[in-house]
Amino acid sequence: MSEHLPALQVVIALTAAPLVMMMNRFPRLAWGVTLVTCWATLVVAVLLLLQVSDGSVIHYEMGGWAPPWGIEYRVDGANAWVLLIIGLVSAVVMPFALRSVEQEIPADRIGLFYSAFLLANAGLLGIAITNDAFNIFVFFEISALASYALIAMGRDRRAMLSSYQYLIMGTVGTTFLLIGIGFLYIMTGTLNISDLAMRLPEVTETRTIRAAFAFIAVGISLKLALFPLHLWLPNAYSFAPSMVTVFLSATATKVAIYVLLRFIYTAFGFEFSFEELSVAWVLMPLALLGIIIPSVIAVFQEDVKRLLAYSSVAQVGYMILGISFATALGLMASVVHLFNHAITKAALFMAVGCLVYRLGGVSLSRIAGVAERMPWTMAAFVVAGLSLIGVPLTAGFVTKWHLLQAALMEGLWPVAVVLLVISLVATVYIWKVVEAAYFRPAPEDAREIREAPLSLLVPTWVLTATTIIFGVWAQFPISAARNAAEALLGVPQSW
Repeated sequence: MSEHLPALQVVIALTAAPLVMMMNRFPRLAWGVTLVTCWATLVVAVLLLLQVSDGSVIHYEMGGWAPPWGIEYRVDGANAWVLLIIGLVSAVVMPFALRSVEQEIPADRIGLFYSAFLLANAGLLGIAITNDAFNIFVFFEISALASYALIAMGRDRRAMLSSYQYLIMGTVGTTFLLIGIGFLYIMTGTLNISDLAMRLPEVTETRTIRAAFAFIAVGISLKLALFPLHLWLPNAYSFAPSMVTVFLSATATKVAIYVLLRFIYTAFGFEFSFEELSVAWVLMPLALLGIIIPSVIAVFQEDVKRLLAYSSVAQVGYMILGISFATALGLMASVVHLFNHAITKAALFMAVGCLVYRLGGVSLSRIAGVAERMPWTMAAFVVAGLSLIGVPLTAGFVTKWHLLQAALMEGLWPVAVVLLVISLVATVYIWKVVEAAYFRPAPEDAREIREAPLSLLVPTWVLTATTIIFGVWAQFPISAARNAAEALLGVPQSW
């Protein structure tokens, strides 16, 4: 069975999705099957990560057809890391989902909701594990279509419009991606990414390949919400059901960044991407603008979900900034931030989900004085917020420390200053929430509320605790990120 783990990584969730849909009349049963499925995918992801932790690579030929003719699943240190992120978040979010989904989704749609969730999960896993460029497009579509449905199920009427906006921009993104992949196929006759890496050097001087790079880069940038192509994200995160916001904020943009890394480093190659096309000179300004502008916008938000949504756009900027340094250390910092931001932002949105469960909304006026009545929820928000800011002994600090090192090693002092200043801006918008919850009096007409149920609090605190655990014991994420960076670069590094 162990030799079929790459196939099982996707097949388990893909097979469970229609089964869960048929359980629509039994919401608790649908949740139970989804819970078991997500934990099974996490186990498979952990086993795959352990197998490639020594730098080895797993090749799996679907149907016994050898690549490049057949579809290949390929697992190395980079995508095993992404598979772990998806598996961990989905496994932890499912206990949280039980009560949250029952409150936010009509009972006659809960089975359909979990079915769509499993399809989105399977799509993200497939994107990460496949070594076929066209398959990446197919899995993007599976994940995206399911995500549109998940967002549209939000109880706020604006969720439907947000889903439609996401659909339009997501469709444009995948269309650009497909055009770029088509150009690559025209020039090389292959869709296997490893095979593309061998054939592309012969044709990189052609305008077709340069156009392919541009189409793919723009298409993926739309999917990962790189500024200024981020317009779909704030509304999607703000009006989606709480559980959907947690899952998408921690996984969807991370998977898109992985795909960008895979094309830049593996398919096109470092020399073509950074030396011939000088893509760093495009990525760095966009990354810095993406860090500064959304962070400033977040300061002026009154809705906490929207505030954190703009923060997510800024965090994407951090990840792209590390890539733009075109160094092994910068790449490693970006890869470790995939994990650190996933657990941090998931913990924050889970805390917000607890507030939504009791309050029905999370505007600053509505959460005034809530810390006295929901102390554990707000404590989790504060701890995860410290990680988002980058306070020492938190996971967020690990990332920002390595980004600062990478910037200073390249002599980019202004970039280092920007990173420090924006950390202070993050302090401002996190403090806005803390100040409202802890220091403002509750409204006179506020109804009596209790702390969130344990089924919501326990998953929230599990992820909150990991932001401290991996801030103090950073060896695991750093080691895994270095292994991932070496897999992308193709050569061992002297760290």
